[in-house]
Amino acid sequence: MNLQQIKEKAQTFGLQGVNKMRKADLVRGIQQAEGNSPCYGAAWRAECNELGCCWREDCLKEKTL
Repeated sequence: MNLQQIKEKAQTFGLQGVNKMRKADLVRGIQQAEGNSPCYGAAWRAECNELGCCWREDCLKEKTL
């Protein structure tokens, strides 16, 4: 998912100020709005057991929070 698509998804959840937010913050906002842990880019992401997470592959590449 590219940044524009992430911003659009974030807006569907009612997140405000998406055009000024970093990608990681957008994804964590979406995760939280979906009722999930806002863990994108967390330091422990290599040990994450959420194998079906749609952000997983990208998360493993993200810088630590």
